Amino acid sequence: MDYSRIELADKLAAEYVAGTLRGPARRRLEQLLPAHPVLRDAVKRWEAGLMPLTASIAPLQPPASVWKRIVARTGGATVPVADTPWWSNLSLLRTLSFVATVAVIGLSALLSSPLPLQPPVIVVLNATPPADGAAVVGAPSAIVASISGDGKALVTQPVMNVDLKADRALELWAVPGSGAPRSLGLISATGASVFKRNKLPVGTAALAVSLEPAGGSTTGAPSGPVLYVGKLAL
Repeated sequence: MDYSRIELADKLAAEYVAGTLRGPARRRLEQLLPAHPVLRDAVKRWEAGLMPLTASIAPLQPPASVWKRIVARTGGATVPVADTPWWSNLSLLRTLSFVATVAVIGLSALLSSPLPLQPPVIVVLNATPPADGAAVVGAPSAIVASISGDGKALVTQPVMNVDLKADRALELWAVPGSGAPRSLGLISATGASVFKRNKLPVGTAALAVSLEPAGGSTTGAPSGPVLYVGKLAL
């Protein structure tokens, strides 16, 4: 599953914050968060949008029959007397009420007012004519780069796996309209690579991928052949 897809990340984050994502699915999402910045950003956005809404909701006193059932199931204290504030003895109920409220608000927001998203920007980096010493066997015809709908993530993905020698790597470059290219970092030859959108310099006119030593270029510029190039229009 491609968690860098902003639509998927936004849907999962909404269910997670609303409390409707439960069990193994919720635990899996929590395990994925450290490695997926698009997911983390989506969760933060939904938390910032939903949590303040709960402050305006007044607490409600449950009927005595509801409280009795809760006490019976949890083995809690007896029903509080009339002159005792009910909320001083119902921390569990308040927690359950909070989760239920957030879930209702989250689902309503998700269904009736989805967060506005811009279409992602897609850039196809086509293969350049082969050069001697390229050291790439069975290279795919293209690498796809995309900027997420919220403008926060840049993702690259080879159309097919690139078969590299052990001492070689692929490096992504931002190419300005004029001036020297700037390295954005190494990218995976077999899967998706995710970068923060703000790493992309203003004025970038194209993206390029060069073949470099295993640790990347040591010169600050492409030191090996440029294998893929694609124009970028933002």
